[in-house]
Amino acid sequence: MVAGMHQSARPPKGRPGRPRSVETDHAILDATRAALVDVGWGGLTMGEVAARAGVAKTTLYRRWANKNELVVDAVAVLFDELELPDRGCLQSDIEGVVLQFGALLARPETKTALMAVVAESTTDDALRERIRSAIVDRQKRLVLLGRSRAQARGELPPDAGGPGGAQAAECTVGLIFDVIAGAVVHRLLVSAEPVDADWARRFTTLLLAGLAALEP
Repeated sequence: MVAGMHQSARPPKGRPGRPRSVETDHAILDATRAALVDVGWGGLTMGEVAARAGVAKTTLYRRWANKNELVVDAVAVLFDELELPDRGCLQSDIEGVVLQFGALLARPETKTALMAVVAESTTDDALRERIRSAIVDRQKRLVLLGRSRAQARGELPPDAGGPGGAQAAECTVGLIFDVIAGAVVHRLLVSAEPVDADWARRFTTLLLAGLAALEP
């Protein structure tokens, strides 16, 4: 992934009423992830989360309509921790964010929550769309920043002008994101292999070779 400025964790806007408490939001999201690790998706209820967070169940429902929305946001705030380090070249920048991503996915709360919502989304179109908007689209900031930084260094050519150039750039950003996210998720969560420095280096070398052939 290759990215825009770091965005702080930000659950969605609440419904009309009293001002929201950031501390309460974080307590609820932390409790959601902890409950998923302990009881799994099937055992997770809004009441369980409320009890763990020390809030009334109505407090949850003022913020999230159901547990699907709540779990996606509990995952999304973890992904917002990712940043693209400026290590001076695109190869090193990508290696850095790949290692961050691998470390994030290796955390039990991230792994459990992500796999739960992805599995549930296979039969829930609304949940799949929420994952796309809250996690995937938001994290494409990393790709946008990485390409922009590499273009400024002269490592990548500038985008072509006009609507065609903008469309091609958008397609490239989406493809880069899919390749990196897909490879890291598969490596850790499917193959159960580590994302270490050597793997990150070899993967990034392969990615950049393909990117060089793809860029105009």
